[in-house]
Amino acid sequence: MTNKDEIKIAVAGAGRMGRGIAITFAYAGYPVAIVDSEQRPQADFAELSVSVYEEIESELKFLKDAAVLTDEQLKKIKGRVDVVSNDSCGEVLQEAGFIFEAVSEIVEVKKSTYAWLNTCASKTAIIASTTSTMLANTLADFVDKPARFSNAHWLNPAYLMPLIEISPSQDTDEATVATLKALFENIGKVPIVCKPSPGYVLSRIQAVALNEAARIVEEGVASAEEVDKAIKVGFGIRYTNLGLLEFIDWGGGDILYYATKYLGENLDKNRFSTPDIVKQNMENGKNGLRDGIGFYDYKDCDVDAYRNERLTSFVRLLQHLDLMPQAADNIE
Repeated sequence: MTNKDEIKIAVAGAGRMGRGIAITFAYAGYPVAIVDSEQRPQADFAELSVSVYEEIESELKFLKDAAVLTDEQLKKIKGRVDVVSNDSCGEVLQEAGFIFEAVSEIVEVKKSTYAWLNTCASKTAIIASTTSTMLANTLADFVDKPARFSNAHWLNPAYLMPLIEISPSQDTDEATVATLKALFENIGKVPIVCKPSPGYVLSRIQAVALNEAARIVEEGVASAEEVDKAIKVGFGIRYTNLGLLEFIDWGGGDILYYATKYLGENLDKNRFSTPDIVKQNMENGKNGLRDGIGFYDYKDCDVDAYRNERLTSFVRLLQHLDLMPQAADNIE
C-alpha cells in the first residue's frame, strides 16, 4: 500500500453502514469522504451533516471511554472525515481510489446510484457494494467497469467487526480482489473471499443457528436465557478457537454424520440432513485428524503440536474471560 494520505476513500451513502465504514478508515489513518447519495436542499444537507458528525463523535467517544483512544486521537480521527453533498461531489469522487456504495437495499436505488457514480467516479477507481442481500453479478450490470467492481460485505458495527466478506462477480478482475484484500488487511480487517451466493458465508450459517435457537424456545426445551447462556459459554466460545470445519475434523466427520442422523430421525429430517460432502468424506476414510485428512490435509502436520497450540489458545481465552476453573488448593 502507498502512503495513506495518497489513497482517497469515498463512501456513497450517509447511513449507518456508511458512517461505520468512514470511522474505520479514519481510525486507520485514511482521509475519507462520506458522499450524500441523494440530492437534497442545502438546509436538509446541513442537518444531515450535523447528524453524521454527531454520530461519529459519539462512536469515537465510546472508544475513548473504553480506553482505546485518547482525546487527541479522537480529534484527529474525526478530522479525517468529510461529509460532502451530492451537488459538490465531483472532485471527491474523481480523486477517490476506492468507493464504497452503502445505500438502501432496493434494486432501483442501487441502479440509480451506480448510474450517478458512472458519471462522477474515476474510471480507475475500485467500487464495492456493502450489500448484504444482492449478488455481485446483479450489481455488476449497473457498473461501467465491472472488472473493477466487487461486493464487500461489512458487518455492523463496521468499525469493530473484523470480518469483511469479499464476493466478486463473474467479471471482477483478480487484481481488484487482491487490492481490496490488501486494503482491508492494512486497516486491520480480516477479509474472506466467496462466490456470489445468497447470504455469502456468515449469514447462511448465522440464519440456521438463530432460527434453531428460536425453535428451542418455541418448543419449550429451554428458556431464552438458558439458550443464550449455552451459546455464550459453549457454542460461541468454542468457535473462536476452532472454525466449524476445523471442529468437524477435530472430532471426526463420522461423529457429525451419526449425530445428525439421530437428530434427523428424532426431530426433523429436512432441518438435520447430512451434506453429501460429509458422507463422502466418511466413506473415503477422510474423517479428519485421526485419518490425516478431512476438510483439511494433516499429512504433513505435527498433530500433537497442533492440538497443543489450539488447546493452549483456548485456555488463554478462558482465562481472559474469567471462565477457567480454579484448581483446588487442597488436592493431595
